[in-house]
Amino acid sequence: MSKHRVSRRQFLNYTLTGVGGFMAAGMLMPMVRFAVDPVLKTSAAGDFIATKQKVSELTNEPVRVDYSYEQKDAWYTSEVTHTAWVYKNKEGNIIALSPVCKHLGCTVNWAGDKNNPNKFYCPCHGGMYEKNGKNIPGTPPTAPLDTYPTKEKDGILYLGQPEPNKYVK
Repeated sequence: MSKHRVSRRQFLNYTLTGVGGFMAAGMLMPMVRFAVDPVLKTSAAGDFIATKQKVSELTNEPVRVDYSYEQKDAWYTSEVTHTAWVYKNKEGNIIALSPVCKHLGCTVNWAGDKNNPNKFYCPCHGGMYEKNGKNIPGTPPTAPLDTYPTKEKDGILYLGQPEPNKYVK
């Protein structure tokens, strides 16, 4: 045992400081975790999502491909459904275009206008796009349709996250 005696005042000071430190850490740790956790969480932005579309069935005519995946937002998990217009170009490459119009976010349709059968048409304000997603001058859209990166695995089409159109020059 030590010959140095601790006074009652020192004992209470040490005890209250220790208890106060534990209480402060208990209150600060959730706040620090809340701030740091999103930085440490791995991102799924580069992940590809499987569709039900078989690559062998794709032609040069765009087809609508709907696909779903599970999305987790904090404690809430939901099923999200997205759409893409997919076709093969002359070289045999798979092209997947976003159906979201760049004007006001309406959904474009392939051959949706009887007067322009080989174009994407936005029914909201008459916007039109070429087959490769290029916006047609004189119509409301100011930018081309976004594209999805594509991947084939076991004959099934996989789509990534939308990105700016790389087929339009």
